[in-house]
Amino acid sequence: MAVAIALSERGRPASAPNPNVGCVIISEGRVVGRGWTQNGGRPHAEAMALAAADDAARGATAYVSLEPCAHASPRGNCCTDALIAAGIARVVVAVQDPDPRTNGAGIARLRAAGLEVIEGVLAADARAAMAPWWSRATRGRAFVTLKLATSLDGCIALADGTSRWITGDRARAHGHLERARHQAILVGRGTLDADAPKLDVRLAGLEQRSPQRLLLTRGAAPEGWTAVASPESLDSLVGVDSVLVEGGAGAASAFLAADRADRLLLYRAPILIGGGRPALGDMGLTDLADAHGRWRRTDSRQLGSDQLDVYERVREG
Repeated sequence: MAVAIALSERGRPASAPNPNVGCVIISEGRVVGRGWTQNGGRPHAEAMALAAADDAARGATAYVSLEPCAHASPRGNCCTDALIAAGIARVVVAVQDPDPRTNGAGIARLRAAGLEVIEGVLAADARAAMAPWWSRATRGRAFVTLKLATSLDGCIALADGTSRWITGDRARAHGHLERARHQAILVGRGTLDADAPKLDVRLAGLEQRSPQRLLLTRGAAPEGWTAVASPESLDSLVGVDSVLVEGGAGAASAFLAADRADRLLLYRAPILIGGGRPALGDMGLTDLADAHGRWRRTDSRQLGSDQLDVYERVREG
């Protein structure tokens, strides 16, 4: 299942509006087919894996990061019927599909056809891998990642606004990879006026994955940008399930104050600035106790001389 989930990441965010799903088919201890949801949502992961497995799928086990779809679509057959027709004997599912058209129906149909079904394997990991789609499907809103690149003392620039560069090459390359994994990227008016950022992806082979550019402003946005009046306004943007907030302090503070940041990327360079511009402004915090228990670290890695820590917002359910 871990391999299926890793494969699902390849479809993010290109599989939208469909979820990014991964599938691995195992027969007699070896992989005979694998797949992930393709650009635009079709073919589905199961269809890709079954095509690769061909006749070897008969009697095999399919590991799928999301319950196979059970609803009819003009774009193709449902994956539940495809698995049954291919002769798959067992299906291991990470997490049940929250889409009401399938929710539990795919698993029920597989069992009714005599297939063994195992549920709930690495469910949390599967949900995290498809976090943008999952957020839209279950909460009706985009999944927001907040990126901060700071010095050890929490500054994002010198006092005069100079910020190139706080972090090194490897950290910046990782930041561009994160851009490629999001459908939109947002900055505040101050960052736009000070830096005139392109916000594109500058990694070889991923240039076409540059996200839509959003500007947090109550005024008009320049050509090539989309104005967003508030963090909550993201909900009305069509085709935007994942947003990367890159700056500056005002935009970051606005999303934190509105509790609309779901994931935090904290890049820290081994430098001290002192008297520089802080990463955050006022977030409306009045009680220090309210700051605790809100974030859980999920990853930590060294990128050259810089440290990256990834946190996820702790939410009930």
